[in-house]
Amino acid sequence: MRYVTVEGLPAVGKSELLSTLKLYFPDQVLVFPELVKEAAEREGIDLFRERERLREAILRGLPRRQEEVRAGLARGLVVVEESHLGVHAAYSAAVGDEAFLTEFRRLEEEIVWPDVFIRLDAPIPVSRERQRARGDPRYEVGGEVLERMSAWLSRWHAERGDELVVVDADRSPDEVLRDLVSVLGLRYRSLPRDDVLPCLILLGRPAAGKSELIQFLRGLPPDERARVYHLGTLAVLDDFPILWEKFIEDDIWEAVGKGRLLSRRAGDNYYVTDDLTWPFLIEKLNRRIDAEPELPGRTVIVEFSRGGVDGYRDALSRLHRRALERGAILYLDVSVEESWRRNLARYDRARRDGILTHSVPWEEYERTYETDDWHALAPAASGYLEVKGVQVPYVTVSNEPEPVRPADFEARFKPALAELFRLWNER
Repeated sequence: MRYVTVEGLPAVGKSELLSTLKLYFPDQVLVFPELVKEAAEREGIDLFRERERLREAILRGLPRRQEEVRAGLARGLVVVEESHLGVHAAYSAAVGDEAFLTEFRRLEEEIVWPDVFIRLDAPIPVSRERQRARGDPRYEVGGEVLERMSAWLSRWHAERGDELVVVDADRSPDEVLRDLVSVLGLRYRSLPRDDVLPCLILLGRPAAGKSELIQFLRGLPPDERARVYHLGTLAVLDDFPILWEKFIEDDIWEAVGKGRLLSRRAGDNYYVTDDLTWPFLIEKLNRRIDAEPELPGRTVIVEFSRGGVDGYRDALSRLHRRALERGAILYLDVSVEESWRRNLARYDRARRDGILTHSVPWEEYERTYETDDWHALAPAASGYLEVKGVQVPYVTVSNEPEPVRPADFEARFKPALAELFRLWNER
C-alpha cells in the first residue's frame, strides 16, 4: 500500500497516532494533517457556523494537497493522511450543507483517493467522552450529528467498494498503535552501530548483582551506554519470571487436587524439586531468544543463575546457538557467603515475585547453588569458552564489595565490558 488515510470519529486518536508515526518512521512515511482542520485553523474559520468560508478554503487548499500527495508517492514513501474529503462530505450531509456536497460530487472523480482507508473504530459515547477530555469546544460534535455522519460515510464506502481496514480504537494506546504500525507494514530502524555487543550472557550466583547491574545500565544515557559500556538499547531475557510462573501453576495444580509438579513450598517461598526444570527454563529462554529481532544498536541480555557440578556447562550447552555466536559472557563472581547475605537482604515478601526483590530459600540454595562450576569451566579471569564449536568470549569480574554508587558500577564494569568487547571483536 502506498497512499493511506486514517479516518474515525473525533478524538479517537488520529492526530496523536499519526504524530507518533511521523516521529518514529521519518524515512518511511509522509504524514499529512487533516485538510479541513488545517484550512479552518489557518484562516480562523468556525467549522459549524461559517460553512461557506470553510468550503472556499477547502477548495483552495485541495489542489496543493493533491500535489503534495503525488510528490510523496514519487519519493517512494507511504503517504498517510489524517481523514479525507469523504469524511467532510459525510459531516456536510449530517448538518445539511448541500453546497459542499454539490462541489464534492463534482470533484469526486478527479480526486486522488487512497489505496486503503483505515478506520479507527470506537463507539460514539467513547468519542464524546474523549472530546470532553480534550477540552477544545471548537471541535466538539454532538452524538446525533455523529450518528448521521457515520451512517452516510459507511454507505459511501460501500457504494465505492473501498478497501476499509478497521482498527479497534477503544483499547489502550499501545495496542492501537501496534495494530496501526502492523497494518501499514512499518518496521522501526535503529541507526547502525558497530560498537555494541549484540548479546550479553549475564551469569552469577543468586543475588550476585546481575539485576542491579542491569538497572544501572538502563539508567544511563544511550550514547554513554554505547560508548563506555559497549551496550545498545537493552532487551532483557531472564528465566526467573518463567520459574515464578511455574511456582504459581504448582499452587493451582495443588488447589485443584493434582499435586505440585516441580516445586515445594518453603514458608512463603518455593524451591525446585525436579532437576529437569533447569533445562526446561533454558529451552523457554531459547524460544524467546529466537523471537527477538536482530536490530542494529540493540543488545539482548540473557540472564540466569545455575548451580551444581555441571550447572553452567549444561546450561550453556543447551543455549540457543545465536546467543553463543552473537554473544559474550559476563560472570559476576561473589562468594557463597556474600551471595547468601544479599539474598536475604533483598527479600521483600510483598514483592517476592520481583526481579530485584525475590529470594532463594535455604532449601533451594543448599541443594542447588552452594556448588558452582563456573571456575572449573573458565579458570582464567578472561578468555574464550568453546561451546558447541563456538568460541564464546568471557570475563569474570569480582562483584565484592557490593556496588552502591554509580561510581562503584563504573569503576568495576567499565573495564570489564571494555575487555569483553575487545575479546568479542578479536575472536
